[in-house]
Amino acid sequence: MGFKNFINLTTRVVRYNLQIIFAGKFFWFLLAAFGFFAFFMFQQAWNRAEINEGSIYGLLLFPCLLLIFYPVVFGIQNDEDNRILEIIFGIPNYRYKVWGARMLMIYIANYFILVVFAYVARVLLYPVAPFEMAAQLIFPMLFFGNLAFMFSTLTRSGNGTAVIMIMLGLVFFIFMGSNNRLSTSYWNIFLNPFSIPENIHPYIWQNTILKNRLFLLIGSIVWLMIGFLNLQKREKFV
Repeated sequence: MGFKNFINLTTRVVRYNLQIIFAGKFFWFLLAAFGFFAFFMFQQAWNRAEINEGSIYGLLLFPCLLLIFYPVVFGIQNDEDNRILEIIFGIPNYRYKVWGARMLMIYIANYFILVVFAYVARVLLYPVAPFEMAAQLIFPMLFFGNLAFMFSTLTRSGNGTAVIMIMLGLVFFIFMGSNNRLSTSYWNIFLNPFSIPENIHPYIWQNTILKNRLFLLIGSIVWLMIGFLNLQKREKFV
């Protein structure tokens, strides 16, 4: 196969998978994410609250998680509804390549969507660095996205996975927010790297951010590997 044919084939495969990933209800989740973001920005401006990089990160966190929700939670169910689940499992080890490539495309696409959101915030509210802001938001997106993927391989139901993830998200949010000590530790899944606590030295805070990002990254890898291992149980899916 020549290089030109390889590029054409790769382009077609990417386009096909993007149509599967972002078809259906994703547009409404994207619209909802931007709607919540716009509402949060209006609320900040209306209340004349202090606006900085930390507040922009907080505004983008919920839309960030909303963007990853539909394509990951309902991914396997959509394959089953479209009658392509049997095809994927019919080729040895192909299922890992399919979902691995899809997860990568989901995160890349959502990263650039977050860059656009951050740029809107830069124009309307505060001069943040859009690419850096989106890069920091990718860590909680990876953690929750891969966690949702793992649960989707267990339940095979988009609605069941959605209920689990909403409950876990609420528990994490309440637990992390109610404990002041935990909220500034590297165990906080929602840690805001742009919001430096007053009673912490900047050098210690940088180490906390580094440990937190490593924690989220390792957790993301663990959830993804468990999800891939669950895909070995062919009889459960077909």
